Amino acid sequence: LPASMYTEIQRERPDGGNILTHPDYIDGNPDLIKPKKLLNPVKASKSHQELHRELLMNHKRGLGVESKPELQRVLEHRRRDLLIKQKKEEEEAKKLQSPFEKELLKRHQRLDQLEREQEKQEDHAPEFIKVKENLRRTSTVIGDEKAA
Repeated sequence: LPASMYTEIQRERPDGGNILTHPDYIDGNPDLIKPKKLLNPVKASKSHQELHRELLMNHKRGLGVESKPELQRVLEHRRRDLLIKQKKEEEEAKKLQSPFEKELLKRHQRLDQLEREQEKQEDHAPEFIKVKENLRRTSTVIGDEKAA
C-alpha cells in the first residue's frame, strides 16, 4: 500500500486496529473468495494421525514413552552393529589364513612350548651344569670374535 492510502485507512479506524488482524469478510462483497486455512501436510498424513492416536492412548493408560531418547537408541544400535561387523571380519580373517600361515603358527607354538620346557629343565638342573653351559656359550662367543 502506498503511504497515503495507509494514512487514510488509519484515519477511518479510530480504534487504531491493524487491518490484517480484523478482516472485513462478513461485511465485504459476496463475490470475493474467502481464504481457507491451509492444511498442514504433516498433520494430514495417516502415519502422523496414527502416531498421535497411539500416544494419546498410551498417555490415557499411563504408559510413558520409552525411557531412552531416540538418538541414544540409534547410537547404541550403531555401536552394536559395529562390534558385530568387527567380529565377523576377524572370523573371516582367521578363516582366510593360508595353509602356509597355519603351519607357521603351529611351528611357532611348538617352538615356544619347547623353550618353556627347556627353561623348566634348566631350573631343575644342578648348579654346576648351569655354570658349564654358561662357559660354553662365552667360549663360543669369544671364538667367533677372534675368527672375525
